[in-house]
Amino acid sequence: MEENASLLVVVDAANVVGSVPDGWWRDRRGAAERLRDRLAADGVPGRSGPVEVVLVVEGAARGVESVAGVRVESAPGSGDDHIVELVARTAVGRPVLVVTADRGLRRRVTELGAQVAGPRTVRPG
Repeated sequence: MEENASLLVVVDAANVVGSVPDGWWRDRRGAAERLRDRLAADGVPGRSGPVEVVLVVEGAARGVESVAGVRVESAPGSGDDHIVELVARTAVGRPVLVVTADRGLRRRVTELGAQVAGPRTVRPG
């Protein structure tokens, strides 16, 4: 792994947004935009050094725009599959942290060498 490689933080937007019952289901795109804006403003608490944040959106949240500090990727199909593909492309030579509570996704990305953290990492309950 490169000594100065920035940490890539991949956030499963649907899973993180869905972790707090705050009415997100009425406006999935708006909920994803609020998460994006929180990530852009606050970064990833507890992580120092250079961090690149990628927010993966799917379904009704597709089309959310990237902003300074947060790249948004719209999954063409399954958000989980897109996250796994992203980790597979990136995890060699670079530390990767995937933020999700989805057990199946956590297993798939740890098999590729990524670390995992729960939604509260970026969205306190």
